[in-house]
Amino acid sequence: MKGIEIARNLNISTSALRHYESWGLIPKVERAKNGYRIYTKVHEAYFQCIRSLNAGFGMDLVRKVMPLILNRKILDALWLINKAQVDLHTEKETVQRTVDMLDLKELTPIPNYRHKNSFTIGDVAQEANVSTSAIRHWEKEGLIKPERHQESGFRIYSPSDIRKVLIIRTVQRVVYSLDIVREVLSDLDKNNVTQAKEMALKSLQYIDYALVEQVKGIAYLHNLLDVVSNKEGQEI
Repeated sequence: MKGIEIARNLNISTSALRHYESWGLIPKVERAKNGYRIYTKVHEAYFQCIRSLNAGFGMDLVRKVMPLILNRKILDALWLINKAQVDLHTEKETVQRTVDMLDLKELTPIPNYRHKNSFTIGDVAQEANVSTSAIRHWEKEGLIKPERHQESGFRIYSPSDIRKVLIIRTVQRVVYSLDIVREVLSDLDKNNVTQAKEMALKSLQYIDYALVEQVKGIAYLHNLLDVVSNKEGQEI
């Protein structure tokens, strides 16, 4: 098969095919006497799987999964896929919690830390499903302003700080501009939740879209495993 045919069918460039080859995501490609690459149906199945998995899981995960398949570490690859789906489900729960909070005037008690009015940065990171480094970055940008313990100097976060962190991470799924995040937080200070809730709902829509794309990608992965299995059977 010609690379241009595969590229046309997948609506990508032939240079993308060469990138996947150079990254070690497909089996070795033989060359004709004139130097042209000779692609097979197996290569086509790999390319189809790469493109489909990328839509739902992202290229970072694809670059971990495909080499495992090449080395016949199928279960390791499947567990990576499974973890990504669990992470997406966790993300949906976190964003949904944000949407629910925006329907309330006050932050309801947090089940993990009930009866507490102050929290450490680790507590906040766990509750909002975000890294402590991200929280420190947002603090540096002036998006959140936790109090400091008078003696130890440690940050002390309030329930409202947790709500802000949840909103910031949710809004940044839709927009990357910190200026827009500041605008949303400013609106919240004026009890205007319209823009924040709109972006949170868009984030939920994106997560739903990602779920559908993940299922499609898994279907192509299943097809690839069938193709590889049949090829090995023919070679025995």
